[in-house]
Amino acid sequence: MPRLEAEESEEIKLNMTSMIDIVFQLLVFFVMTFNPPQYEGDFSVKMPLSSDAPADDIIEPPTVISVKLSAALDGALSNILVDSVPVDQVDLYGGLTKVIESKLASEGDPDKAHETEVDFDIARELKYSYTVAAIEAVSGKKEGDVVTKLINKIKFKDNSEKIQ
Repeated sequence: MPRLEAEESEEIKLNMTSMIDIVFQLLVFFVMTFNPPQYEGDFSVKMPLSSDAPADDIIEPPTVISVKLSAALDGALSNILVDSVPVDQVDLYGGLTKVIESKLASEGDPDKAHETEVDFDIARELKYSYTVAAIEAVSGKKEGDVVTKLINKIKFKDNSEKIQ
């Protein structure tokens, strides 16, 4: 039987010349057709020149009412001070609401009432439920179906102490 010999395989060569031509044509096409967009937010803003005259619209800082909540030994609320003045001991939360209302009324301008802030200084031992009730007392009051908003901005002093 005759033996079949394997034919030598030819090397396959890719002609890259045409591929390089196409790549350069695409590159030239995209470079020539590129249209950069206009800058976003490019406004011609003309700022006023500074003047030595005092400004008429001086921004006043908001009124800050300081509220301090003191705790008894068992964690209950013992006393409320508003700007270092004690609140009525019979009805602490009602008295707090009345004091806040009178302070807002004494400012005279109802438009500035929403800018008034309350800064709470809460005793560390005070139970959370008393803090929430005090926040509700300064936030507004409900008479029947009518809700009157009082204070929108509430801050808290940092009373965290390092425990050793």
